[in-house]
Amino acid sequence: MLRHLSIRDFVIVAALDLEFDSGFTVFSGETGAGKSILIDALALALGARADASVVRTGEARADITAEFETHAQVEQWLDEQAFATPGASGGAVGANGVHGADGVDPHGNTVMLRRVVDANGRSRAFINGTAATLTQLREVGEMLVDIHGQHAHQLLMRPDAQRELFDTHAGLVDKAAAVSRAWRTWRDKMQAVETARTRDRELQLERERLAWQLTELDKLAPQPGEWEEVNAEHNRLSHSANLIDGVQGALNALSESDEAMITHLASIVSKLRDLAEIDPALNDALAALEPAEIQLQEAAYSLSHYAQRLELDPDRLAQIEKRVDALHSAARKFRLQPETLPEEHAARRAQLAALDAAADLESLHAAEAKAKEAYLAEAKLLSKARAKAAKALGSAVTTGMQELSMKGGSFEVALVALPEGGAHGLEQVEFRVAGHAGVPLRPLAKVASGGELARISLALAVIASAASPTPTLIFDEVDTGIGGGVAEVVGRLLHQLGRARQVLCVTHLPQVAARGDHHFQVAKASNKKGGTVSSVTSLDKASRIEEVARMLGGLEITATTRKHAKEMLAA
Repeated sequence: MLRHLSIRDFVIVAALDLEFDSGFTVFSGETGAGKSILIDALALALGARADASVVRTGEARADITAEFETHAQVEQWLDEQAFATPGASGGAVGANGVHGADGVDPHGNTVMLRRVVDANGRSRAFINGTAATLTQLREVGEMLVDIHGQHAHQLLMRPDAQRELFDTHAGLVDKAAAVSRAWRTWRDKMQAVETARTRDRELQLERERLAWQLTELDKLAPQPGEWEEVNAEHNRLSHSANLIDGVQGALNALSESDEAMITHLASIVSKLRDLAEIDPALNDALAALEPAEIQLQEAAYSLSHYAQRLELDPDRLAQIEKRVDALHSAARKFRLQPETLPEEHAARRAQLAALDAAADLESLHAAEAKAKEAYLAEAKLLSKARAKAAKALGSAVTTGMQELSMKGGSFEVALVALPEGGAHGLEQVEFRVAGHAGVPLRPLAKVASGGELARISLALAVIASAASPTPTLIFDEVDTGIGGGVAEVVGRLLHQLGRARQVLCVTHLPQVAARGDHHFQVAKASNKKGGTVSSVTSLDKASRIEEVARMLGGLEITATTRKHAKEMLAA
């Protein structure tokens, strides 16, 4: 269950720390005081979406930390995800040091969920002080808390919401997900068959074109890097005569003629060495010339080595020219750059293989039939489970409707067969209702009034919560649209639910608030800077009387409303 909630700079909440107990806890307060903001803050810690608007005006970030008692499923999940073991020392840091420096309850069996949203909209999540993803935060949050929002009755108008609520209540979420996966696989196989059929002629033409190109490229057999290599060799061979003449001329000038530069430079260096012994001032000039002599000798050696490898080879030149022409011709034919021929050769081979596989209609039909069989097997299992659960839920909601002053009303979960099936199974889930005895059942979205819809939604929420293993249940103004005797029944139902589970409820009804085991009042006021801040107070017996009296009669509390409040709390 939820033990502690710490909120910093969230919307109109500056700083708030709340401790929670088991049982039925209610939150009340004037409209706009920020009752639902507390639920929104907790939802953030559970992985809900957030943006910069949640940060209190003028502050750098909003920071929410929620501490929960764990159970076996949560502890197993934490272990599998490699988060700190609940209660283990080190590593986990709370937002506000609730339990000390390491942020972990030394008594164990707790998990800390933290969410930080910066003013620039950047969001960070932590589980037991370790950075986590929002997906991980949502996964563990779903094992800890179940939130029923104030607009739940409006969602009941949507067919997909009815199906999701029913499957969740019936424990069929995993089965429904398996059906959805099988449907997508079958659909993909059907599309593959259809694509192969409609493109059969196109594929044949494309296959013939690729086969011809591949034959041509197989004959050519271009190699990676070949174009650059043959071009370099062709350039060298076609200019062999010029290269030989030029290199030999350079060698003559450097070392092989009577006027060779190396000979002249060696003579100059020798003379300067003698002169430098007379006047050391010549050493700088000598130092500059000596490396030049060595470099000229190295250049002459390199040119001599190069000249030895040069020769006029007309046959090799003709061979290279033929290869260059072949590569260039193929590139022009296929509208490619010559250097890309090897890669295109491999690509066309792969494309042809893919087309051959895609055109195998027989194997595609077999794969489609197998996928259909797998889908139908999963879908029939889901249908059977839905049929059983539909009767149970219909009976339970009908009973709940009687308690909520819809005498003679009835509720049914209809499973409408779909001729072709679909991603969600072989049937559409449809809620049907009759508001009074003798009235035929009709689709909920067409016949229920706003008040009836609110009561049916509440009955579904209470029934679904009773069947859920989630330890903490939150009802955020789900009693909207009801009052009087119905409100008393709602309060009693939530109080009963709180005997086995921790129940938190934001309410505007005094009949519901009076049934709480614990009562928090939410109020707002102006701060010194002229802004609005929200505060929460845990009410004692006397304060509860005043708050319930306010809820009964408004701001002007009379002796009559105060007496009525005492009677409601004592009941």
